[in-house]
Amino acid sequence: MEKGIVVKSTGSWYIVRKENGETVQCRIRGKFRMEGIRTTNPLAVGDQVDVEKENDGYTITAIGKRRNYIIRKSTNLSKESHIIAANVDMALLIATVNHPVTSPVFIDRFLVTAEAYNIPAVLVFNKTDLYDPEDQAMLGGLMAIYRKIGYPCYTVSAVTGENVEAVKQLLKDKTTVLSGISGVGKSSLINRIEPGLELKTATISDAHDSGKHTTTFAEMFPLQEGGYIIDTPGLRSFGIIDIRKEELSHYFPEIFAQAKNCRFYNCTHTHEPGCAVREAVEENEISESRYLSYLGMMEESGKYR
Repeated sequence: MEKGIVVKSTGSWYIVRKENGETVQCRIRGKFRMEGIRTTNPLAVGDQVDVEKENDGYTITAIGKRRNYIIRKSTNLSKESHIIAANVDMALLIATVNHPVTSPVFIDRFLVTAEAYNIPAVLVFNKTDLYDPEDQAMLGGLMAIYRKIGYPCYTVSAVTGENVEAVKQLLKDKTTVLSGISGVGKSSLINRIEPGLELKTATISDAHDSGKHTTTFAEMFPLQEGGYIIDTPGLRSFGIIDIRKEELSHYFPEIFAQAKNCRFYNCTHTHEPGCAVREAVEENEISESRYLSYLGMMEESGKYR
């Protein structure tokens, strides 16, 4: 038996990097039930596993305990979830205010999930070379909202190389998962950070100003200066799962901070009198877009069970 880390998952085969640095193709022995949650993938990139050599190749025989993972609902109607990556030090959300638009709702869903699973999150706004004055104003407003809450924000251009060095330093010696909607230039940015990888990129569809999927499966890559990045397929949406309604406000740091001033200890911050959170929204201490994201997630009946 040898130990290793899953560096690529295709659903039926897993590529595992063994402790000696060799990568091997593996299948799973039997079925793994992970922590009582129904997932479409029993193993994720970043999982620590035991592998055994058998006649016809390698088999994964056991999975180590995850210290964290980032998860989303498979589809809006599904009760099943998909684990994007496991055992990560940081989550980088690549976003764009245009070409295509990453909605604040998507950003908030991603951040809530990162908070729920104790993963420090960073926002990286790409494609600054394409932004007109209106886009720049939108970008400034968004960054002000998230920086005030405490999320680090960076602006970059994978085309011009603006601020790429700063992001590179951020990734050093960490295992980081990169996520974003299709078309935000994730693969182009990774190629700028680590040119030797030569990941496939695709042009944006003019008709819909949205991206085509160029990354099919999540995959972990080593960085020359130390650390690993996990590239993930572009997403269309980010469905929240496995978070109870009464816990949701805990994962909005600015709402959680105000909640202690509410009249009722079990205030849901939706309608109750003496709600300090709603008062903070009215006084612009909490961003309205963040509060609307919170309400939207609260209203999604049955999705937190």
